[in-house]
Amino acid sequence: MARKRIRIDLEDAEGAKYNLSLEGNVTREKMLKIFELMDLMNIEEPEESVQPDTVGAKIWNIVDKHFPMGKFTSSLILEKYEDEYEEPIKLSVISTYLSRFALKGRVARERNGKEWSYQILKLAQRERPTT
Repeated sequence: MARKRIRIDLEDAEGAKYNLSLEGNVTREKMLKIFELMDLMNIEEPEESVQPDTVGAKIWNIVDKHFPMGKFTSSLILEKYEDEYEEPIKLSVISTYLSRFALKGRVARERNGKEWSYQILKLAQRERPTT
């Protein structure tokens, strides 16, 4: 099995830069510990004050806000979308946008029975070449 390599470059509000490298068996639990460390150091992503104005931007906002680490389905996005924006949307529209996000490399997509499950791809993951 190839070893995973993840590199995270961060900058805090005061301009200090942080470089983290993880190599080997990187698990979800280890990534959660990294996020806890970032929280302790008060490193956050800048808040965007602009409200999304397109359907695609609204769907991406839901994905990014509610599912930054876990897996999700188009049905879950539909539920969150209608709760947050208080407007109806067809499941097929959400599925189309999620498929486009997968083609662009923004989310990973895998088949689970009759439904697709997705997971956001925020971190640059590269497999180490075998020698």
